[in-house]
Amino acid sequence: MILHVSMELKAGTGEDREEISARLDAEKLAVQKMQRASRIRHIWRMPGRRANISIFEVDDADELQEVLSSLPLYEFLDISVQPLARHPASLDGDKA
Repeated sequence: MILHVSMELKAGTGEDREEISARLDAEKLAVQKMQRASRIRHIWRMPGRRANISIFEVDDADELQEVLSSLPLYEFLDISVQPLARHPASLDGDKA
């Protein structure tokens, strides 16, 4: 299952800055681990925002929930998920 996942950090001034900073460091490590495990195929930053767009590959929605909820910043993220299907004109048509 290939998914387009948008995430935006919603932590504001009310949260402990040291806690958010520590979670940001842990988030980076967690996302890199997910990339090495091929759960995240691509990740792009959205300039001017505390947001990213990622392409996830997981077996099902339950696995996606497990992966997303394991993120250190999960409780501070606004997350949007859209399933993707291979386009018939894609040059990589044989790759999932």
